[in-house]
Amino acid sequence: MKIFRKIEDITQPLENACVTIGNFDGVHYGHQQLFATVGQKARSINGTSVVITFDPHPLQVLLPGGIKLISTYQQKEELIALSGIDVLLVIPFTKEFAKTTADTFVADLLVKKLGVNELVVGYDYAFGKGRSGNIDFLKEQGRLFNFPVTVVDACYLGDQLVSSTKIRELVKEGKMAAASELLGRFYQIRGTVRVGKQRGGKVIGFPTANLKFNEEDLVPKHGVYVTQVFCEGQHYGGILNIGYNPTFCEEQLVAETHIFDFNEDIYGKPIKVNLLKFLRSEKKFSGAQELAQQICKDVLLAKKILDEL
Repeated sequence: MKIFRKIEDITQPLENACVTIGNFDGVHYGHQQLFATVGQKARSINGTSVVITFDPHPLQVLLPGGIKLISTYQQKEELIALSGIDVLLVIPFTKEFAKTTADTFVADLLVKKLGVNELVVGYDYAFGKGRSGNIDFLKEQGRLFNFPVTVVDACYLGDQLVSSTKIRELVKEGKMAAASELLGRFYQIRGTVRVGKQRGGKVIGFPTANLKFNEEDLVPKHGVYVTQVFCEGQHYGGILNIGYNPTFCEEQLVAETHIFDFNEDIYGKPIKVNLLKFLRSEKKFSGAQELAQQICKDVLLAKKILDEL
């Protein structure tokens, strides 16, 4: 997949460009269906499948703190690449860019810059200043500039609408199986392992890799999860605690991952953690010994669940 990180990097129209536009937070099952449609239409005319997205997410600029993201930008990019898209255009979103009218966006970017051959959008898509670029507007612009507009219907799994909003709700409730179904994969958190209080191994007997949440991160329900951990090209089973560690009266929200059958120094290294199943809520114990006894039970149950996957 070729990536353009600003509009100016595109120096000539793309060949038979089939284009879709969106924020695509989470790159969930519905987004994947949209990308599949774009890819299919591009292949049918020997064209170029194109995804346009924005970084940062527009709401992070227009309404700071107004959205918690399902995926990091890097994860979004990786997932779009896996969908088989030919070209990704990442538009840096600023307050100035937000003033762009829908007419200008279509005429200057889609038509002149990309040479759009066909536009594919979701059933509820709207863009431009004041979200004036709705479906009816796009169809009218398609007639004006001679490109068809395909509207992809809402995606349902059973009777559940697949949406980023619903996935955020499920993650916050710790309903990881339901979230995974809508995502088309396990929900994942990422980060660089940092030095914590170092109680895990020395005091409790279960060393942990600690990740810190950022303000814009979507934080799952506090408690203990069964996990898969990816580190340095290898994957392992594990358990993860998200919370404030009430047994030791911590004040900072952290994600502490105990990785099974692992004894490497990974401070400062990136890891990825898939959250498979919520085991229990966070609880305050009488001390390190009682906490260790509970973790033993958590580990045994987690290993049983992982063996059954």
